Amino acid sequence: MKIYKKELLKNFTSFKIGGEADIIAEPKDIKELVELIKFLRNKGIIFYILGNGTNVLVSDKGIRGCVVHLGKNLSKIKVNGTKIEAEPGALLSEIAQIALKNKLQGFEQLSGIPGSIGGAVAMNAGAYDKEIKDVVTSVNAINENGRVVKLNKDALDFSYRRSSIIEKKYIVTSVTINLVAGNKDEIKANMEKYAELRRNKQPLEWPSAGSTFKRPEGKYAALLIKDSNLMGESVGDAEVSTKHAGFIINKGNAKANDVYKLMNIIKNDVKTYFNVDLEPEVKLWGKF
Repeated sequence: MKIYKKELLKNFTSFKIGGEADIIAEPKDIKELVELIKFLRNKGIIFYILGNGTNVLVSDKGIRGCVVHLGKNLSKIKVNGTKIEAEPGALLSEIAQIALKNKLQGFEQLSGIPGSIGGAVAMNAGAYDKEIKDVVTSVNAINENGRVVKLNKDALDFSYRRSSIIEKKYIVTSVTINLVAGNKDEIKANMEKYAELRRNKQPLEWPSAGSTFKRPEGKYAALLIKDSNLMGESVGDAEVSTKHAGFIINKGNAKANDVYKLMNIIKNDVKTYFNVDLEPEVKLWGKF
């Protein structure tokens, strides 16, 4: 197991923001992950589960306790017919490439999401009218008693940007998805289409955590933010993207507190102009 002490979490997040973690632990395999979780729980040590760090804003003050990083060591992917089983650290982009190689259709819309499959399942990530719940058949996860259990789709209780994973404090150890046989050229063309849409509409050239706020029922957060004249609004190096109002970007050396202040400006203005309460999609870690 690899252990980092007093390591800046900005080095582990797509926002490139975040203070020190007391300890970052990287298990070498699932067995070591299970043993680590049991140890942390038995000792009463606070811990956080971090995948690719694409949906997290970490406080400038850092994180006390242990961050369990599920990275490349836990990213194995297996194919069995139309089913793909992936460990929690496997990136969605990697799974999409495996699906393409095996002529499996149904993952194209999700191929550009920059996160890992464990986090994607936990929050039911989605894009272009497709969500993880549409392809997941089952998940193996460590339960509160430290046992690895198999959860079928119904037990995951998926809804918009949520599942039972976080609420029941499960820790994903593998995800099984089911796709359908397709034409390789068509699959590749669809992946390229969605990649082009992302490049044209999203500020991929800047560090960010993706969509900052969830979509309010019947509305679009980005449109509400744009119509509140907030595109280009900034606090320090944190800025509401002028390319896509749903993104807050790091223009260089943004602090977590800059992003947090800007999020509150957005929430207050959208509430004032449209009487809509925006709920963060990005997860806030630590004290703000």
